[in-house]
Amino acid sequence: MNPLPVNAMTIDVEDYFHVEAFSKQVGRDRWDGYPLRVESSTLRLLDLLDRHDVKATFFVLGWVARKAPRLVAEIARRGHEIGCHSFWHRLVYNLTADEFRADLREATSTIEDAAQTSLRGYRAPTYSITRQSLWALEVLAEEGYTFDSSIFPLRHDLYGYPEFVRFPVRIRCGADARMSSTSTIAEFPASTVKVFGKNLPGPGGGYLRIFPLRYALWALKRIAGEGKPATVYLHPWEIDPEQPRISGSFRSRVRHYTGLGTTARRLEKLLTTFPFAPMGRVLEEHPPEEACSLAELKGGIVNSK
Repeated sequence: MNPLPVNAMTIDVEDYFHVEAFSKQVGRDRWDGYPLRVESSTLRLLDLLDRHDVKATFFVLGWVARKAPRLVAEIARRGHEIGCHSFWHRLVYNLTADEFRADLREATSTIEDAAQTSLRGYRAPTYSITRQSLWALEVLAEEGYTFDSSIFPLRHDLYGYPEFVRFPVRIRCGADARMSSTSTIAEFPASTVKVFGKNLPGPGGGYLRIFPLRYALWALKRIAGEGKPATVYLHPWEIDPEQPRISGSFRSRVRHYTGLGTTARRLEKLLTTFPFAPMGRVLEEHPPEEACSLAELKGGIVNSK
């Protein structure tokens, strides 16, 4: 019997008031007015991962690294991989390339100073690299990032590129004068399961909290049956049922608050059932296939197997 592929365990380190669902109610100029809970909830996740001897990739928000540098240092001290989750948690497709680059550089510098390590991986807020913002991959490659996990191959009102490949691929971004070669970046898209030609979400975030646990187990087994690694993602606020409530639309409140009290137990079930490792290591063990150039992707040439 073939062993299960090692999956990527990833944590997006942000607080409950950073989420896009409440961005209209809580502007960035008001963040300092909310009690910071990301430290305690992240430490709970670190302890949970320690109990199961699992290392993960922590995509850290630059704002959090500036406010809580010792938390970032502790994540690194415990042997986890550190990645970037932007600085201001803005949707990439609402930014210009110059705005994205400036945010990326500020976040990278702040997180690296706190972690005392260089960053290789990036995840955009709310999976906001879509077909309209693929240019961000080239910026990431130019800034020295080697892998990204910001594309979700399904349809959603806030994100999604349903035609994109379902598993890790390497994308050629263009000529890099410094290296005299073609710069590339590996894309590890959010995991999906294909059923009757349609992509369904894998386990992570709200899908892990709101859908039945058996769905998450089924999805990971289904992906393992394809011989490919999956990625699971969640946020520290998702194991914090005592967080302050924020007024918002009914849809936003359902998405954000459902299942907060059960996430930790569900995560433990996944950790005891499947093997996990940081995303960078998974990509080393399962090298992504060469897909196509960024220009071809922009032109709609994708392989959605």
